[in-house]
Amino acid sequence: MGAHRHGGRASLRAVVGFACNQGFVFSLFYMGANRAFGDGVLSFERADLFGTLLFMMAAFGLLRVASPKARGALLARPLLWCYAVLLVLGSIVPALSGGANSASLALEAALVGLPAGLMLAAWGRALGGLPLARALPAVFVGSAVGATACFAVATVPVGGAELVLKLLPLGSAWALKALSRPSAESRAPGSSGVADASGTADRAPAPSAGAEGPAAVEPAPLSLRALLATPAEREKTARLSLKMAAGTVLFGLAAGFMETYGSDPGMASTPAFPATLLLFVLFCVAALQLLATGGLDSEGGPVGGGGPGAAASEGSAPAEPEGPLDGVYRLAVLVMMAGFLFVPVLGEFGVPGEAIVLAGYLGLSAVLESLFLVMARITGQDAALSFARGFTALFAGEVAGIALGNVIDVVSGTEQTPYVVVACAGLAALYACLFLFTERDFRALSVIAREADRFDDACGLIASEYGLSKREAEILPFALKGRTGERIAAEFFISKSTVDTHLRRIYAKCGVHGRQELIDLGERTERRLSGS
Repeated sequence: MGAHRHGGRASLRAVVGFACNQGFVFSLFYMGANRAFGDGVLSFERADLFGTLLFMMAAFGLLRVASPKARGALLARPLLWCYAVLLVLGSIVPALSGGANSASLALEAALVGLPAGLMLAAWGRALGGLPLARALPAVFVGSAVGATACFAVATVPVGGAELVLKLLPLGSAWALKALSRPSAESRAPGSSGVADASGTADRAPAPSAGAEGPAAVEPAPLSLRALLATPAEREKTARLSLKMAAGTVLFGLAAGFMETYGSDPGMASTPAFPATLLLFVLFCVAALQLLATGGLDSEGGPVGGGGPGAAASEGSAPAEPEGPLDGVYRLAVLVMMAGFLFVPVLGEFGVPGEAIVLAGYLGLSAVLESLFLVMARITGQDAALSFARGFTALFAGEVAGIALGNVIDVVSGTEQTPYVVVACAGLAALYACLFLFTERDFRALSVIAREADRFDDACGLIASEYGLSKREAEILPFALKGRTGERIAAEFFISKSTVDTHLRRIYAKCGVHGRQELIDLGERTERRLSGS
């Protein structure tokens, strides 16, 4: 019960803090003015967003090349407050500078982009420390709450309301500080791919003074995450991750194209942003409903039959199981493509097509954030790195889209520019969905992650129900996967006789008489968690 309450508090902190982060990012990217670099025909539109994204990518690159220890230092709790303060200062630079000169644009991009990238990676690590069943809803609830705050500020004329949005990074840092505590950050050592405050992840405990010599020279230690997916699944994941990166770049490219189309220099960067926010909140509500139902029956297959045990209809192939996110991915792409189709039509009705496109893109970004957490869970990597890699691809595409959109704006005439840009953006998004990272690819990854998460939850439930000690809970997953005593001893730098003692105690507490009965207990627990 205490663990459940603790998990609930962590989930609530994650929702509130992530809402602060998302609300600030939405206001920064889309509620300001379209500030251009240069004048006249050769002006470079959305230079503010372009520069901010470049510095965020630089922050992600720094995390990717840093050692685990250095990465842990960059994402340590004391620095989170420094990043929050820098974000607040960077967000008020436009008001202080009084113009869109190159110096103020560069200063704002640096002050905001670098800490924003590091804070986003820190959120990847914090959310990665939660079970997927809580982390994925937290992404959509937090995004919806942040969008609602921006909608309130944009539609209710209250003096100084914009200042509240500029202070949101402080709330984000507060939540991250609480979530990064060791008790909230990880479960049993090795049981998550999340690094601790010092930046270590998936690392076996250091050898103690009494460690046996032979165990220290065994093969390289196992990562628990290596147990949560078969070698074939891990190979499939590696292949799909490349397709995901390519698709993510093209989705970002489509969004970047639209950034240059939405407004002219000096105007509001996103004139119809309140409509976008409203549509995005509705999308998040629909996404949460899809996550709650999962489109799954008790056997892990689509609702209405088609689970692994269901018989296929005559002359038809068995239905593929659905994952928890592919329906949400389908919805996000549908919204985005609907906006592209209706750009020339809906402007006269007060709901510009570009507002729908942006709502679909924000929804797709939330889906991709969830997918980055799924990838971290499958591969066992630090979720901060998963966020860094994923958002590097997304923002690289968006930066390229902004640059190419400006080039098209210069080359084409003013009469044809909007439709050329929209056509390019729509084709990029359509190609990504149909030929690069398809719905089937998304489904494959999410199914692997769901099954891995179910095994992890089953281990935790067995340890809780049968009162296993901390070390016994650490050994349990390896025992359930049939690893030998020698291999487990190598993982924990202890002797085989010590492992055998722990295993005997696990058998006694669980009321089983050997390894096979323990494995049977684990399988029954997984089926119980799945509702079958």
